[in-house]
Amino acid sequence: MNLGLDGKRALVLGGNKGLGLGVARALAENGATVAIAGRDEAALMTASDELRSHSPGSFTVNADLADPVALAAMLDRVDREMGSVDILLLNGGGPPPFAAAALNIVQWRTQFETMFLSGVRIAAHFLPRMREQRWGRILVVSSTSVREPIAGLTASNALRAAVAGWAKSLASEVAADGITVNLLLAGRLATARTSKLDLMDAETQGVDVSVIAAQSQAEVPVGRYGTPDEFGAVAAFLASERAAYVTGTAIPIDGGLSRSMI
Repeated sequence: MNLGLDGKRALVLGGNKGLGLGVARALAENGATVAIAGRDEAALMTASDELRSHSPGSFTVNADLADPVALAAMLDRVDREMGSVDILLLNGGGPPPFAAAALNIVQWRTQFETMFLSGVRIAAHFLPRMREQRWGRILVVSSTSVREPIAGLTASNALRAAVAGWAKSLASEVAADGITVNLLLAGRLATARTSKLDLMDAETQGVDVSVIAAQSQAEVPVGRYGTPDEFGAVAAFLASERAAYVTGTAIPIDGGLSRSMI
């Protein structure tokens, strides 16, 4: 299937590793020029070499989305290099676990800035040009915690729900301009984040991490963790010309783990 991505320009946040890299790879393989942003310089270089083998015009931007100055510099670089962006993937690292009963104002404000406001600012920057060209795709990497809160991941449960509300509202506002806005709800996928959470559970329970990983995967109907490439394939379709009639959705990519159908 030709996804109609030849010549499209994409900005993938957190595209240097994990799910972001899975999406960046899928877009590049389907003909898009991809700019990837991240904080890990070594990972950026490795990812860049791979993406350029599929899309020579792809490039990297070192940026910390929690830093407003770095964020502004990233936007300026993308504007100069690309002119405009057709596809935007909003994606950031998962917040640290903490209890809902705990109150750390600094921690909450930091996570709100990183997980919510930075994405809203970036989308607002590119939306005017998407509207002018009457074509755009905004994808948000989220979590199944939007549907079913995950114990201990309080900030993720709360702030991803806030992002979902913003994305749904935006989808209705820009649909007539040819712009779609969709959420990708990540389940248990084989990423460094999942490995870290498995290790934390293993240390708490005093067992080997392989035991936790096996138990976690057994709960998934498919029977295993998903891969970043499987995640990227869904994202590439939603970013494509073929998905022009899909907007305002939250699509779980979780091997059937979510119990709810809606």
